[in-house]
Amino acid sequence: MNQLICTSCAKTYSLGEPIWQCTCGGLLDIQFKPLLDPEKFRQRNPSLWRYREAIPIENDANIVSFNEGFTPLIPFQFDGTTVWVKQDYLFPTGSYKDRGAAVLISKVRELGIQSVVEDSSGNAGCAIAAYCARAGIECYIYVPGSTSPAKLAQIQMYGAKLKLIPGSREDTARAVLEAAQTHYYASHSWNPFFFQGTKTFAYEVFEQLGWRIPDTIVLPAGNGTLLLGTAIGFNELKTVGLIPHLPKIIAVQSENCAPLFKAFQENLQVIPPINKLDTLAEGIAIAEPVRGMQIITAVRQSGGYFLTVSDIEIETSLKRLCRQGVYIEPTAAATIAGVEKYISNLTQDELIVSVLTGHGLKSTEKMLKILQHGE
Repeated sequence: MNQLICTSCAKTYSLGEPIWQCTCGGLLDIQFKPLLDPEKFRQRNPSLWRYREAIPIENDANIVSFNEGFTPLIPFQFDGTTVWVKQDYLFPTGSYKDRGAAVLISKVRELGIQSVVEDSSGNAGCAIAAYCARAGIECYIYVPGSTSPAKLAQIQMYGAKLKLIPGSREDTARAVLEAAQTHYYASHSWNPFFFQGTKTFAYEVFEQLGWRIPDTIVLPAGNGTLLLGTAIGFNELKTVGLIPHLPKIIAVQSENCAPLFKAFQENLQVIPPINKLDTLAEGIAIAEPVRGMQIITAVRQSGGYFLTVSDIEIETSLKRLCRQGVYIEPTAAATIAGVEKYISNLTQDELIVSVLTGHGLKSTEKMLKILQHGE
């Protein structure tokens, strides 16, 4: 049965109810039976909507799209090991967050909602703002005061109303939760429809590899929006019988903000408080991930694990990728630093996939600082 279900009390709701949270305060997930037919996919335009029957939007007229998705999957060499890297920094707003925004804002339109709120360290805010602009939906984006000026400008140019919140990323999350009591929360963490967009990453990887399963996927882990979506996608492929098992997920955190790594390593049942430090990888510097235990469960079920990378390793990987003609933001380079750490301990050949999550033009100020102290 297709429905929303609370992860805390198991209460269910129709997919047509305009809610983002259970009445008990719990997180909502989506129970949805996708239709996955590779023969149909092959006949369609190369966008994430080629998997239309696997996306829970009732009416095509409600789809909000820039024909996004099906980003290139290309090989890179790291110390002699080939890694297939998905170019998700090439989405319309410059990050993979467009996957989730496309589906979530399509659902917002289908629900008849005219105004939404969202919080972000930058990229999710840009994505939600852009798709709201496309749909003609009013949008309020809450961001930390320290957010990159390039991302702030992008959000405002889409016509979104910007709310700068003093303090930490967690202070911003608390501020938007208050606003969400009177507005629909188009959250990339709380709202389960966002993950119905990011799951298309898994479908695309499977198809672009010639209907093969990667052995390992290396992904960033902040709020876990791409990781959880990928896990959902591969679980759906397994459920319908298209793949026999799940790929292993390696989750990458900055060592300056690694609550999930700590919880995984110590086998904790809750996400522990941490002393969060500044990091180049601001996009994954989430001290209190709302779906933290879900992320850990997804990694465990895949047979994977968490690792951390330092700012020095992030900067080294950033420069190495840029010297190969790829201009990505430092947060995206954190995942590649994780790839390089992972392959340094390989004992056998593996089919490895990773991702470039955000464009370098979003972080010009950081890039200039790196250039200055690198000379």
